[in-house]
Amino acid sequence: MNENLNGILNVYKEAGWTSFDVVAKLRGILKTKKIGHGGTLDPSVTGVLPVAIGKSTRLLEYMEAAGKIYEGEVTIGFSTETEDADGEIVSKTPVERELTESEIDSVMKNFIGKIKQIPPMYSAVKINGKKLYEYARAGQTVDRPAREITIKSFVRTSPVMTDEAAGLVSFSFKVECSKGTYVRTLAVDLAEQLGYAGHMSKLQRTASNGLMIKDAVKLSEIEVAMEAGELSSLMYPAEYAVSDLPRVNLTADQFEMARVGKKFAEDDWGTDETTDSPVSKSNKSEFLLTDLSELTRDKFAAFYDDKLVAVYMKHPEKAGIWKPNKVLV
Repeated sequence: MNENLNGILNVYKEAGWTSFDVVAKLRGILKTKKIGHGGTLDPSVTGVLPVAIGKSTRLLEYMEAAGKIYEGEVTIGFSTETEDADGEIVSKTPVERELTESEIDSVMKNFIGKIKQIPPMYSAVKINGKKLYEYARAGQTVDRPAREITIKSFVRTSPVMTDEAAGLVSFSFKVECSKGTYVRTLAVDLAEQLGYAGHMSKLQRTASNGLMIKDAVKLSEIEVAMEAGELSSLMYPAEYAVSDLPRVNLTADQFEMARVGKKFAEDDWGTDETTDSPVSKSNKSEFLLTDLSELTRDKFAAFYDDKLVAVYMKHPEKAGIWKPNKVLV
């Protein structure tokens, strides 16, 4: 087994593969057990699947939590049991009037920001210890609590296409969203606000954790690189796993504190009145750090010499204190 590999792979997940299938295949190609993916894709969805290898697997939780970008297609006129093109049709509402681009664009704006979304029945969310798709396959429907998600942008990216004979309307879209967003549910909810049944007819993840689809590589390409001893040319450093977190550059003294798991207190930081630069009140010449009280996220990635040192989080019980969530050196 090869246990010396460490880094991130930008895998292009092809249609028909589950995310678990990709990881299982890579275990065989790379001959390593320490491997995991950062964010599940449905079998029919293609695109970027970040995969962590070796020590980088410790950062999987941040990869999974990172915001993502998808491009897909909405079809209005009928809905399916799975909310995508793979499911059986459950409702038909032929579109017999013109749906204008301005009307669609206006409704899409309603989804921007923090919104509530009910997970679909065909999903891996657990209710009472059982996955929702298990209920669905048994013909059961259960109540699902709405979850808060964030939609950073949601825009139409193609003209509106109309199939008058079939009573269907479709168009392409691009969405930038938070962890936990079900894009197929977003498509269904958009259609509903327009007054019709609808579903997500296509989807591809085009970006995740700073990894872009134009740079993604197929499993076959990874296998060739591995056999040629050129896998390193496809690997990204572990730092890509935390690209969604605010970055704080540590000084040498702060690095020594962070590497042994020391806490940081917001009260220890202030602003130099002469330079307007955030500095430590205790030693302005040695400590230079973003004012922790100004961070709007509950975690930040601490770097030294362009290397990831640790991930810090707000202390759950002590206000104004930041504690290490993961120390990586």
